[in-house]
Amino acid sequence: MANTQIANPAPLGLAAFGLTTIMLSSANAGLWGGAGLGAAVATALFYGGITQLLAGMWEFMRGSTFGATAFSSFGAFWLVLWYGITSKSFGPGSLGVFLMCFGVATFVLWVAAIKIDIHHNLLFLALTITFAFLAYGNWGAMGHSGAVKAGGWAGLVTAVIALYIAAKTLINDSWNRVILP
Repeated sequence: MANTQIANPAPLGLAAFGLTTIMLSSANAGLWGGAGLGAAVATALFYGGITQLLAGMWEFMRGSTFGATAFSSFGAFWLVLWYGITSKSFGPGSLGVFLMCFGVATFVLWVAAIKIDIHHNLLFLALTITFAFLAYGNWGAMGHSGAVKAGGWAGLVTAVIALYIAAKTLINDSWNRVILP
């Protein structure tokens, strides 16, 4: 049984994930001359990383194993990505391996999300597809720019779904009834 004495951290975690993902995915998709990359790197540490990690810990307190695992994992994802980019520690192909491993973890979350609702199902399916494109696109020393671009567009779809779920949860909770399905 969920502890309802603690506010629902899901809208915060989903907003942190969605906004940071929009920034990075826009750069991967080739939008805005790649300006989203700088915004994403700066945002990845605090909003994508720390905020989601906190949301994950609050999900533990609420008794949500899925929310705790998803938010904590993706908080850690953004923190590692921030560190890997800022320290230049990702060598040739290592970013592809990192993305592939998170793709596998995301696939497992997708299988669990199928039971939650259609929106979470679509979110984790889209994210699994995003990771597949990005892992392939960053594989090896040369990479595959077309796959990175496709991953960027898939990431934008993923981010919109995450932001919709955040808005739906926040708005429906605030109005104490279903406004957004």
